[in-house]
Amino acid sequence: MPNNPLHTEFCGLSMATPIVLLSGCVGFGEEYTRVEGYSNADVGAVCLKGTTGDARLGNPAHRVYETPDGMLNAIGLQNPGVDKVVDEILPGLDFSETRFIANVSGSTVEEYERVTERFDDSEIDAIEINISCPNVKEGGVAFGNDPEMSARVVAACRAKTNKPLVTKLSPNQTDIQTNARLCIEAGTDGFACINTLMGMAIDTATRKPVIGNVQGGLSGPAIKPIALLKVHQVYQVAKAHNVPIIGQGGITTADDAIEFMIAGAATVGIGTALFYDPLICKKINAGLVDYLERNGMAHVSELVGSLTT
Repeated sequence: MPNNPLHTEFCGLSMATPIVLLSGCVGFGEEYTRVEGYSNADVGAVCLKGTTGDARLGNPAHRVYETPDGMLNAIGLQNPGVDKVVDEILPGLDFSETRFIANVSGSTVEEYERVTERFDDSEIDAIEINISCPNVKEGGVAFGNDPEMSARVVAACRAKTNKPLVTKLSPNQTDIQTNARLCIEAGTDGFACINTLMGMAIDTATRKPVIGNVQGGLSGPAIKPIALLKVHQVYQVAKAHNVPIIGQGGITTADDAIEFMIAGAATVGIGTALFYDPLICKKINAGLVDYLERNGMAHVSELVGSLTT
């Protein structure tokens, strides 16, 4: 194992740190490289923006709204389509700096298959299956909240690629453990846990929804306790199959990241926090190293699933 105490192996990917930048928060991997002091080398992986078969304009305004301890977003998967991403965007990314994970979205199983197959014929390192997007009117929510449908999408994507598959799980469902188990049986290599929660905001002056899509995905510190519990629950299913988890949902400090790893996450996703502190990953990395030193631990993997009850 490398001397770097933060070095992480995730679904066969070698990562410099356990930090993953979450889909939808960093564009197609180039946005934050324009921020002075930021480097992709400081993170283990970057999840690209959700990509569909054809270009999408996304939802009407407003698309983003700040809430107490969080944020609502309903971008609606605006993207240029998979062909443009593969042909024009991926060649501009520096794969020597970090790992890049595509995010596959769709309205039908056939669209998921098409997009996955296109990414399979590219240099992308892994593929995240977004079956749980709460801010589109078709596809994502229905797939992500139905374990049988979730497994069907995973199996379809599995048949189209040999690259690592990471399934993004919805918190807006009755039994996340059943969903996880069926997705493992269908061939997923890892999980991202959790996606945003469904929420809304109302303008009292107009008595209309603030978000143009009416509902959006709630992220940020407000959802952290829920996300932490879901990671713990999914870990109970995933650990027996050596299926690792990206723990995500309201992580803003090293202590937050440590909690998720203790609950069972092998890596941790940073999203909403980037909007107000684009250099937060450096601070979390430093905090992780400090925690390991203070607790006599040689490697960050010693934290994973170390919860005692």
